[in-house]
Amino acid sequence: MFAAYAARIDRDQPLNGLEVGERPAPTARSGWTTVNVRAASLNHHDLWSLRGVGLGEEALPMILGCDAAGTDEDGNEVVIHSVIGQSGHGVGPKEPRSILTERYQGTFAEQVTVPAWNVLPKPKELSFEEAACLPTAWLTAYRMLFTNAGVRPGDSVLVQGAGGGVATAAIVLGRAAGLRVYATSRDEAKRRRAVELGAHEAYEPGARLPERVDAVMETVGAATWSHSVKSLKPGGTLVISGATSGPNPKSAELNRIFFLELKVVGSTMGSKDELEDLLAFCAGAGVRPVIDSVLPLDRAREGFEKMAGGDLFGKIVLTV
Repeated sequence: MFAAYAARIDRDQPLNGLEVGERPAPTARSGWTTVNVRAASLNHHDLWSLRGVGLGEEALPMILGCDAAGTDEDGNEVVIHSVIGQSGHGVGPKEPRSILTERYQGTFAEQVTVPAWNVLPKPKELSFEEAACLPTAWLTAYRMLFTNAGVRPGDSVLVQGAGGGVATAAIVLGRAAGLRVYATSRDEAKRRRAVELGAHEAYEPGARLPERVDAVMETVGAATWSHSVKSLKPGGTLVISGATSGPNPKSAELNRIFFLELKVVGSTMGSKDELEDLLAFCAGAGVRPVIDSVLPLDRAREGFEKMAGGDLFGKIVLTV
């Protein structure tokens, strides 16, 4: 079957390890099911895999891709929850949690096999391309906002780094849930787009906000950390799910954190139940993922190059 896969690990030039071509079709496995992929979306996780983060040389070649929507063996339209081993279903109960492509072949292919427990019905209101955007970036944003920050309608939130998949999702979901949303970006065009998507205001990184916020959604890391901490009201919550600019800020702002009793919460992906809730929210509220571009699978390299260069707003989707 046709697939996009990691053939080599290159920490400095990750795209050197990306290949597109034929790979063996998945084989039957007890407790698992095969999904015919219709659409799959790119995540920075795929780029990090090509750098060898979470993926060792011994696992190569590895088909990349965490997220997908398609049809199951009975022709039902489905979405894949990409966290394997979260409950023990389909794998041994002692197997640690992992994301597709860390141990098992991924979704950038004509077919993928996952535990049957990891397959959810796709709402008819969502296209395959839209549904394929949800299981990683949008699920991460959903958990950050509503589980780990615990924000409610009327609360205020700052989303750092508008343009990335998680940040874009947080803006759209936050506005749909009745939050007052502020966003930042170095790029003026992305700031304008953030406002078009629902942010009440968008600013350059580090800018003073009109008010201190109840929560900050942080995916940028070192470059915005100090601003994130300083933007919180007393007792506010900073939720971090990534550090694309680096994990070690020059100042941790510890004095401010303990004096204002701020909460710093790490957040990774989300549960199957949260994905089910997210799917229902998108279908019922008319919320749709922001898609930057849709490419056929044989143009996967083009999508990876765009993501690596940061030249995107929303998700890049590959269709099969």
